[in-house]
Amino acid sequence: MKQKNQVIVLVVLVVVAALIWSFEWRQQTPSMQTATFIEDYKGLAVENPQIRWQELDRAQKTEYKSNGRNPFSIIAPPSPADVKRDNEAKLHPPAPVIPPPPPKPTTASLPPNLKYFGYGTVPNGTPRRAFFTDGEDQYIVSEGDTLLGRYRILKVGNTNVEFQEISSGLPGTAPLEEQAAPPSV
Repeated sequence: MKQKNQVIVLVVLVVVAALIWSFEWRQQTPSMQTATFIEDYKGLAVENPQIRWQELDRAQKTEYKSNGRNPFSIIAPPSPADVKRDNEAKLHPPAPVIPPPPPKPTTASLPPNLKYFGYGTVPNGTPRRAFFTDGEDQYIVSEGDTLLGRYRILKVGNTNVEFQEISSGLPGTAPLEEQAAPPSV
């Protein structure tokens, strides 16, 4: 019985293989589809499709003569007058113009955060003292002393203080700025 089952399976497999082979044989292959596309192609309507050798030879022997214009640029070429002017400018360049130096300041000023808020004297005949603040610290400077290592105090007045910037020697003045009294408790 075993051999009989094997023969039946073999016959069934042969029938299946025959069906698959016949199905594939009927379908068109891609190469056949391309061939039918080529058969349907209609060429261009050309009166004389032969190569025109005389026109080809004439085109090959033509020599290109440039007029100076770049065919790939929309900018027009320079005129002969422009070229001549540029050549003369290269031979005789104009003298370079040196800008004048910026004007030097005539007076010095204190930094914006530094304020002159008062003055005082000591009874022993010592010079007047000026009081400065930068918002956090207070400075007491006598006439002739330096402030912040940059300014020499020349004269302490009732309404302003005269000073000199040490690095540049420029004189300057700062007005007395009265501050509001702190609120009373």
